[in-house]
Amino acid sequence: MRRAWAALAAAISLAGMTGAAAQDQPVKARIDSGVIVGRASGEAQVFKGVPFAAPPVGDLRWRPPQPVAAWSGEKDAGQFGPACMQPVRLDGRINGGGYAGPVSEDCLTVNVYAPKVAHKAPVMVWIYGGSNAYGANSVASYEGSAFARDGIVLVELNYRLGPLGFFAHPALAKDAKPGEAMANYGLMDQLAGLQWVIRNVAAFGGDPGNVTVFGESAGGIDILALLTAPSAKGLFQKAIVESGGGWFPAASMSEAEAEGRSLAQKAGASPTASAADLRALPAATLVALPGIRSGPVVDGKLLPQQPAQAFAKGEALRLPLIIGSNSYEASLMRAFQLQPAAFMANFPAPIRTAYADQGDGEAQASALFTDEFMGGPARWIAAKNAEGARSWLYYFSYVRVAQRANLPGANHASEIPYVFDSQDKIPVYSREITDPDRTLAKIMHACWVAFAKAGAPQCQGAPAWPAYKPNSDELMEFGQAVKVDQHFRKDKLDLLDQAERAKLATGGS
Repeated sequence: MRRAWAALAAAISLAGMTGAAAQDQPVKARIDSGVIVGRASGEAQVFKGVPFAAPPVGDLRWRPPQPVAAWSGEKDAGQFGPACMQPVRLDGRINGGGYAGPVSEDCLTVNVYAPKVAHKAPVMVWIYGGSNAYGANSVASYEGSAFARDGIVLVELNYRLGPLGFFAHPALAKDAKPGEAMANYGLMDQLAGLQWVIRNVAAFGGDPGNVTVFGESAGGIDILALLTAPSAKGLFQKAIVESGGGWFPAASMSEAEAEGRSLAQKAGASPTASAADLRALPAATLVALPGIRSGPVVDGKLLPQQPAQAFAKGEALRLPLIIGSNSYEASLMRAFQLQPAAFMANFPAPIRTAYADQGDGEAQASALFTDEFMGGPARWIAAKNAEGARSWLYYFSYVRVAQRANLPGANHASEIPYVFDSQDKIPVYSREITDPDRTLAKIMHACWVAFAKAGAPQCQGAPAWPAYKPNSDELMEFGQAVKVDQHFRKDKLDLLDQAERAKLATGGS
């Protein structure tokens, strides 16, 4: 199952292309590193490509992010910064993270979408998905004007990806400063971005005491990890996890170092390479190597234990939480070349039997994949979090009208344009969306906004969304009808829950 979980960690955001918002009048903000000049665009003030940490290049590669150097004068913030290093397609089409455009190691920037007039507005911080190896804060489906329109200051982070973001090697451990966190450089960037928000968001009219972090797929996986990181305490007050699993195993340091040694040698380093030798390896060579596992590592410092274990023991941060999944998460199976029969063979007979009513072998595997990787762990995390804070569970099953004859359900990542209310900004969507699609987007987006504002996702156009409790077992379904379901797929999810609890009790995942 480890390969299958690695496939989950490689969750792909397929929701759009990189885009640029229309630019209008210049607007200025003074942050701790200097004055930036953004653009007033529609109902938002937009600041793009704002550095929140020093470029992680040269001796700063594979080190915790360092403070950005202050500048004099005014710094233009009218264009997106490059994405962090990742494979991009030579033909200009989007990659597995929905991105096409320039890449660089000098990539630690944020985009800010702020209301034109705001004071102590709620803040939302977006962490994109894409396997922790792909993606960028400039993907078109993440266009944030609707959040600004509705009174939210939205901040979108870039963070180091692939072997530049999640990498361990004995030579780096030898070179590290005493007590320095290692391996999780992408998570460290996310923490540095959140610290930047605390210091600077008031300059955009935001409230640093009311921050909601939200993310999808690998971004959701990372948020679940941050909820178990002691250093994240106080950096955000609420969290939303979209298709982020919850039963995934983070790598141990020994596993990560073994993978790092192998990768470094494939990139041309000698078995006795020093930290300086590793930092001299070409970044493009590193990210182009196939078969790279990217994701959180239990390093004993930033992450002291497996995230799932922390939730199981009640040691994760207890904050208001929305968590959920989509109806056709099995859209990932083909991307990761998982064969239905071989996938089903990983599970004991009682679980396979429980899915016999789903149709043929492919339909059974699809339903089990969706439940095991996303639906089951989302319900489990909601229940664990509900022991100390309120949780809300959702299930996204909506398929836009133009694609209903072509898709068996809501693909992985397909909820993003509804959360952002950004369908009109995405070329592939804008040509075919209809009024029902727009209506669902208005409702779902409003629920996310309400949660950020008041700590509960109660929103116009939807029924009252009950907080999750294991005994009532209710969730909100965002489908052709928006409704509350009770005991959704209970027989199947209970079986998966029991199997995973047995693994966690013995230290596995």
